[in-house]
Amino acid sequence: MGGLTHLTMAGALDGLAKKEFTAVELAEAHVRAVEAIRPLNAFITETPDRALEMAKASDTRRAKGEAGPMDGLPIAVKDLFCTKGVPTTAASHILDGFKPEYESTVTSNLWRDGAVMLGKVNLDEFAMGSANITSYHGNVVSPWSPGEPGNWSRQLVPGGSSGGSAAAVAARAALGATGTDTGGSIRQPASFTGIVGIKPTYGRCSRWGVVAFASSLDQAGPMTRTVEDAAIMLRSMCGFDPKDSTSVDMPVPDFRAALTGDIRGLKVGIPKEYRVDGMPAEIARIWDQGIEWLKAAGAEPVEISLPHTKYALATYYIVAPAEASSNLARYDGVRYGLRVEGSGLKEMYENTRGAGFGKEVRRRILIGTYVLSAGYYDAYYNKARQVRTRIKWDFDEAFRQCDVILTPTAPSTAFAIGEKMDDPIQMYLNDVFTVPASLAGLPGMSVPAGLGSDGLPLGLQLLGRPFDEETVLRVGQVIEKAAGTPALPPFVA
Repeated sequence: MGGLTHLTMAGALDGLAKKEFTAVELAEAHVRAVEAIRPLNAFITETPDRALEMAKASDTRRAKGEAGPMDGLPIAVKDLFCTKGVPTTAASHILDGFKPEYESTVTSNLWRDGAVMLGKVNLDEFAMGSANITSYHGNVVSPWSPGEPGNWSRQLVPGGSSGGSAAAVAARAALGATGTDTGGSIRQPASFTGIVGIKPTYGRCSRWGVVAFASSLDQAGPMTRTVEDAAIMLRSMCGFDPKDSTSVDMPVPDFRAALTGDIRGLKVGIPKEYRVDGMPAEIARIWDQGIEWLKAAGAEPVEISLPHTKYALATYYIVAPAEASSNLARYDGVRYGLRVEGSGLKEMYENTRGAGFGKEVRRRILIGTYVLSAGYYDAYYNKARQVRTRIKWDFDEAFRQCDVILTPTAPSTAFAIGEKMDDPIQMYLNDVFTVPASLAGLPGMSVPAGLGSDGLPLGLQLLGRPFDEETVLRVGQVIEKAAGTPALPPFVA
């Protein structure tokens, strides 16, 4: 049944409905696949027994004619989502031993609709990173790395922070995975690994039960192998949640029904500011190719201006660390997770936080604490909030001229582990195309668009109006079909 792991979600649902295989057989195939990809270090916690138990329950429901929209589909869960009775680490030493007594709203929605949990996948610590190299549990290796597992000629990053999610989906060990996106952490790893990743509008998915990084930016979304699968999974993840004050009370559309393939007459915005100095020729080439694909399908490219884009990265790296320094104050060794004793309470706090947080998390806490301090609050944090509003206004103005915006997802293909580790600025620049939409709270999706000259995946990003994921998905599927069937990574080819 090895071929079962190469199905799409839509294909698996079709096969289950036709009784070509059972949910248990589908789960067993994926449990074996999870074991096979252990060299990638994509999973922190595997839950094979729970997967088989959930699959049996799915087969029972289907036999009674009670199957849900995702019944029997094996997925991976980013280890930032609280899962009742299953360790939730946020890839940090400071959460050692933490087993939540509750389930996040997003995962509750997925289990309600019949999804099957394969385990918890690796990420950058507290979702802080663009390469999945800051995890306490070790680096995740991209399935696109050349050579044999364990003897790679070059170990590539899968992107971050949702690198474990991206690697598991690209390596055919999960039909889909949950991700979170604060500044690009779904879209950039999707681009690096040749899969689809969508960050919905801020407020579309509940943040309750998701370990917080930056509360005004964090948003959950699906990572899948096709746009249709993203539509299926997103519908299950979304919904109003009274436990989350930022959750929006509005109906959840049937995203899959929006995939008509008809984009005739749509105006596609091409922001001139995204043609940044030093942009690699192949990034410009794939962007131009995307424009041609959409023109051929009947859409009209329109040049737009997003003049405050150049300030987006600096704004993000003030707002996000500021919120992180506040959110991470709760990890003190008193209530849960790691505790490193000291001679008194203050020393215990210091010892626990010093030992429990990794280098990148400590860096961001320090930056955030600095910009929130009495002498610098107005000069940095308040100014960043004002610029953020300007960035949002830019998008509002742009969407008066167009229906969707097309840009590259990332400024390069995947780089090797260790290449940019000593230069945080270079690492932060990975988010240059994704951060503006995060600051504005807009839906954004990365779609595989082909391979670079180095044979590695490149993605195109689509941005939409608030709560217009339907248009983003519809246009994304047109690009997906024009690009053709994506190549398989060497790990599974």
